[in-house]
Amino acid sequence: MKFGGTSLAPRPRVARALVQETLEQGAPSAYELHLALTRTLERATVARFAEVARHIASVVKRGCRAVVVVSAIGNTTDDLITLAEDVTSQPDRRELDMLVATGEQTSAALMAITLNALQCPALSLTGGQAGILAEAVPGRAHIRSVQPDRIRKELASGKTVVVAGFQGITEQDAAADLTTLGRGGSDASAAALAVALGAECHIYTDVNGVYTADPRIVPTAKLLPRMCCDEMLELASHGAKVLQARAVEIAARAHIQLRVRSSFELGDPGTVIGSAEEMLMEEQPAIRGLACEKGVGMIAIRKIANKPGIAAAVFKALDEASINVDIIVQPGEVEEPVDISFSVSGPDLQRAYEKVKAVSRKLGAAKVERIGGLAKVSVVGIGLHTRPGLAHKVFLTLAEADINIVAITTSEIRITCVVEERCADQAVQLLHQAFGLQH
Repeated sequence: MKFGGTSLAPRPRVARALVQETLEQGAPSAYELHLALTRTLERATVARFAEVARHIASVVKRGCRAVVVVSAIGNTTDDLITLAEDVTSQPDRRELDMLVATGEQTSAALMAITLNALQCPALSLTGGQAGILAEAVPGRAHIRSVQPDRIRKELASGKTVVVAGFQGITEQDAAADLTTLGRGGSDASAAALAVALGAECHIYTDVNGVYTADPRIVPTAKLLPRMCCDEMLELASHGAKVLQARAVEIAARAHIQLRVRSSFELGDPGTVIGSAEEMLMEEQPAIRGLACEKGVGMIAIRKIANKPGIAAAVFKALDEASINVDIIVQPGEVEEPVDISFSVSGPDLQRAYEKVKAVSRKLGAAKVERIGGLAKVSVVGIGLHTRPGLAHKVFLTLAEADINIVAITTSEIRITCVVEERCADQAVQLLHQAFGLQH
């Protein structure tokens, strides 16, 4: 079982009510008011942990052995990053990992304390203690292997094991470094542990499962009871925050199911994510869902030589800086020079621009441009490659709303359009309606 940060934080309406009550009581000074508000939210957090812990204890009482992966509470990770950036705009990435990993470790220890208080024997472990070995890539490491001997030992002794998600260690020795797994990395922790232990994997989050679109953007979005790994991977890779893409990759390779469930409506079945073969036995719409990723930037290299080694040199600089690149566009003309453009996440835009500008100057490019304020809107469905006319429908829907497409990329089951961020929500709403996903 995995519980995300929003699942462990007080419910928004509860937090608002408690804060309002505290404000009405007043305080002699601003400092004392701050202390009173902090203590109020801490008590609400403890109450929320108790609610989740009771659910875990009930599962254990039914005869199951449980491994629980937890994320940092609420916005803890963002708060820690902000704290580091108040010191310097470019904190050392290794030390940043050491800092932000404490959020998950706090959650793990507090959950184990809560379970023990409920007479459900429990033990907390860091990612390294749980045997999660990861790459030495601060902030975005991939899991290399899991050695769950310690977990098996504790489970055999009758304990529930609570693991700090989002983290691993580079080696199992005294010289090992802690490293984190990127945003949503606790999902990957849970999936990898489930594979290593031969267990079911339930991902508890703040929504009831996977929807046809983000319900905050499309109120008529429909809950999907089932989805294949290929579709979920495309959605997760292109903006759907409900599940980390690496977790889906891990589950797909090992042929295990994931179940995405609500941590607030614990009795709901949620969405089962499984193999495409299972899905193909059922009649499904051609388009299954939409994803939207905001805060996207693009880099354009103008008039660079079209010869072997040029693209390799450009993208080597990005690889060395650990900057992920998504959409890559290069015209197919043989005449030189040519333009090369690609997309990156918004936070990486400035770093990518600086790296590419330096190498492009050496390669003789005319100039390098950067474009911010973009978004990727993706249409996903296993029927895309078998039913004609769907691409036309996507482009026509956006054209009729006067939404310009900056770039396009596709796979067998996905069409992604880069648009201006200010148009992203409208694009998702129109496409959701055009493909009748609300029915």
